[in-house]
Amino acid sequence: MSTSMDAEFDVMPRWVAEAVAELGPGHAGPAACRGSVGPAGLRWLADRTRVGLGGLLVDVGGGMGGPAAWAREQRGAAPLVVEPQPGACWAARRMFGLPTVVGSGDAVPVGDGRAASVWCLGVLCTTTDKLGLLCELRRIATPGGRLGLFVLVDRGLRDQPPAGNSFPSEFELAAALATARLEVVDSVDVADLPAAPPDWERRTAETDEAVRARHGREPAWRRMQEQQARLARLLDTGQVAGRLLAVHRPGEVSRRGA
Repeated sequence: MSTSMDAEFDVMPRWVAEAVAELGPGHAGPAACRGSVGPAGLRWLADRTRVGLGGLLVDVGGGMGGPAAWAREQRGAAPLVVEPQPGACWAARRMFGLPTVVGSGDAVPVGDGRAASVWCLGVLCTTTDKLGLLCELRRIATPGGRLGLFVLVDRGLRDQPPAGNSFPSEFELAAALATARLEVVDSVDVADLPAAPPDWERRTAETDEAVRARHGREPAWRRMQEQQARLARLLDTGQVAGRLLAVHRPGEVSRRGA
């Protein structure tokens, strides 16, 4: 992983957890979902991936655990965060007490067919082996199980993407899903969902400011800011768009309901 990606996914989570410890636990969820999806997107995913009481939800590349913690609190799920960066795993345990395991998407440390639901948010666009990741997600899902994806898709990329990113086109994404034998149930652009509540945005900004005040002169913070600024430009100019997809692994119960 590049130095820029290390700054964003290993160093930054530790700083965020420290800031949340000072600001209060109400800041944990918004801060830990930054760069992923907000409350409206999480509800959309939970509804369409059948996240429910006591069901095992495996969040692959789950970062600081914000989405997994939301699913536990709001839907009673039993989440497991699988994340390659130790700093992010540490933050997920510290802020939410979530079970975590250090592991990558090319060999998810979960048994075949164990997960009632699988989430993979913002990860597919950081690997060149998209088919390999999708096949792993399919392997750990129960037959007929649902998977939720958040993918940044290429809609006419002209500028240089942030380090470590490989955005698929809509065609490439559809082809990879078909080859992995995963069927799309529903999809939506994140921009078409309701914006996060003002209080959510406020707590995110306050956490960012707390991190900046303590670490703003450090090289890792500057690298992360460069990454985020580059991605923001791509989103603002429509070169890249955030897309949510609910897919399922066909099986003996795959035709029950929507």
